[in-house]
Amino acid sequence: MVRDFAASIVVFLVAMPLCMGIAIASGVPPEKGLVTGIIGGLVVGLFAGSPLQVSGPAAGLAVIVFELVRDHGLSALGPILVLAGAFQLAAGIFKLGGWFRAISPAVVHGMLAGIGALIVVGQFHTLFDAKPLSNGLANLAAAPGRVMGLDPTNMTSTEVALGIGLLTIALMIGWEKLRPAALKLVPGALIGVVGATLVAWFASLGVVRVSVPESIAAAVSVPGASFLSPLADPALILSAVAIAFIASAETLLSAAAVDRMHDGVRTDYNKELRAQGIGNLLCGAAGALPMTGVIVRSSANVQAGATSRWSAVLHGVWILGFVALLPWLLREIPMAALGGVLVVTGARLISLKHVTHLFSHYGVLPALIWVATFALVVTTDLLTGVLAGIALSLVELAPHVRRLNLKVATAHNDERSHVSLDGAATFLSVPKLNKTLDALPEGKPLTLELHKVPAIDHSCSELLREWLGRQRKRGVDVTLLGSPKHLERLAA
Repeated sequence: MVRDFAASIVVFLVAMPLCMGIAIASGVPPEKGLVTGIIGGLVVGLFAGSPLQVSGPAAGLAVIVFELVRDHGLSALGPILVLAGAFQLAAGIFKLGGWFRAISPAVVHGMLAGIGALIVVGQFHTLFDAKPLSNGLANLAAAPGRVMGLDPTNMTSTEVALGIGLLTIALMIGWEKLRPAALKLVPGALIGVVGATLVAWFASLGVVRVSVPESIAAAVSVPGASFLSPLADPALILSAVAIAFIASAETLLSAAAVDRMHDGVRTDYNKELRAQGIGNLLCGAAGALPMTGVIVRSSANVQAGATSRWSAVLHGVWILGFVALLPWLLREIPMAALGGVLVVTGARLISLKHVTHLFSHYGVLPALIWVATFALVVTTDLLTGVLAGIALSLVELAPHVRRLNLKVATAHNDERSHVSLDGAATFLSVPKLNKTLDALPEGKPLTLELHKVPAIDHSCSELLREWLGRQRKRGVDVTLLGSPKHLERLAA
């Protein structure tokens, strides 16, 4: 419990600037993100199927929320989230969690990269104390004008705000590169925001600052009699489906990543979906932002030495206490500083390593799926990009349409377990294959037979590579049998 207490403070320090920054990127007041962070800790932390994962507002949903609020108003967000949470809860109850893991990694990483690009070009304008424009292409087109309009000889509030934003970015990156080992758990975002806030305060700079209410209760919207009436619009029901789908995919992707970081309890994906559904139902009822499991806060939790779910729960307690007792301190934070945090956060979502890895290991088509998803998310909208990526993923199935039903046979004796695969291993096989591997006896030597597998796509390859890596890290004897091509692809 002592380790969880210490880890919860680290996660709290990471979460505070991100909760507010993501709310601003979503086009809503910063306190809405703080409410989501509190619910993610106090409620979802208690019921989560991934004990070391931390939930809260996520950059991955900022773009779709921004568009919803822009087109339908903040009042429509609550009922949409209630419906999205109900979808997630139902998916968990009906044990559909494993199917979200079947989404092609190329689609997921292409989506995240597209979101990252949209956040960068949108929050670029926040660095100038200006509001982001209506869409990514408009933000990108207006960026040169922002830069050309600067006048270094006349330090107006615009130039000062940009200086504060760039200072935040420099402090974040500099701290993460140069921080002493004894302070490695102190997050760069905290250093950036604190440093920029102190400069703005001591110099009495005339920049736009964060606006939060005196009481956290004022940030909670109580549902009225006509609360659900916006759902009469079919477009909003589709938006709820999109949020439920994307939030679930991002949560379970994060949970899988957290599982790779530790050797403790593995994620129960259906339980995690149920917890996320409850969380988003409450966020909708409170008029807050949607939530997902988030990898930045979760990785900080693991690295800080958390051993149970109490770290995530306590971080929600600290957010609630800080917002309730020190709202005046939050009102000293420059908006440009939070814009700087989001620019760095968004840029880190744009990982070209993913697309180069896909191309070098799996060929042109998976890389093309990544590029198409990324491009359509940036130029059209999030849902179009994801659906196009999934549609392109179906092209991978065409050569193996007669052998798509992968048969998985297991056998055990006193000395070894034996798993034999028969058929094409595609993303459609991921739930079945994952369930089989998770059910194997812990630590027992294993033989994995692949001679009857004509093809392994990149989704199944990534699953098997990660699983094999975990087994070998634990010292488990795993023998692979199959064609040299498959064995080379799965080499951990």
